[in-house]
Amino acid sequence: MVASPPIRIPHRLKVTDEQFWQLLKVNPDIRMERTAEGELIIMAPTGSESGSFNLELSTDLAIWNRQTGLGVAFDSSTGFRLPNGATRSPDSSWVTKERWNALTPEQRKGFAPICPDFVLELASLTDDIEELRAKMREYLENGSRLGWSIDPRTQQVEIYRISQSVEVLQSPATLSGEDVLPGFVLSLNVIFDSNPQDG
Repeated sequence: MVASPPIRIPHRLKVTDEQFWQLLKVNPDIRMERTAEGELIIMAPTGSESGSFNLELSTDLAIWNRQTGLGVAFDSSTGFRLPNGATRSPDSSWVTKERWNALTPEQRKGFAPICPDFVLELASLTDDIEELRAKMREYLENGSRLGWSIDPRTQQVEIYRISQSVEVLQSPATLSGEDVLPGFVLSLNVIFDSNPQDG
């Protein structure tokens, strides 16, 4: 069998919704996002350690959601079409049952036209922190009520809330889901204990 040549995509290539969907269908193993301006973003696979951390965090969210039945939890492979037209895939996210049930079955099967109530982004070695911050602000502007950006390298957490300044925490042991994820407490020991800070 002849191997296919690697795909090369011009930087800042703009695509329509339909073109984006077609690209995804013929490249199912490549994670992509699309900005509100139509720019295509190819997302590099995460390193093994980052993938393990993300699974741990997503599992805790899924267990809490299963126990409470308050909504629907999603992993990092899930794409959402935000109100501004961007298609984004948070590392972990959650939508209230009421908002999810308001979508049609067809909307649920594709990129649901909804912005999650809660989003979590875990910074990997390939992430640009300023771009990650811009993405977190975009989530808030499109309807998210709570967002966590976690950087295992610096052990820093940024908490995003509607109409509030970003709260920055250094090496917190836990994070509270507040009134968005009532009763949810995320332990960060599994990430921060295995990533001691230099010095």
